[in-house]
Amino acid sequence: MRAKKEQATGKAKETMGRAVGNERLTAKGRGEQAKGDARGAKEKIKDTIKDTVDE
Repeated sequence: MRAKKEQATGKAKETMGRAVGNERLTAKGRGEQAKGDARGAKEKIKDTIKDTVDE
């Protein structure tokens, strides 16, 4: 859930930055998206490990 929120917020900031020509905001948005992607991958790994242990 938190990963999706970071990805969406990052995408919005990136889009807004591009619309107004603000490179710093665009870069910040990309960074937040990457952070959300990393968090999502971490959660997926945790779920996979948990499922494996539960079996």
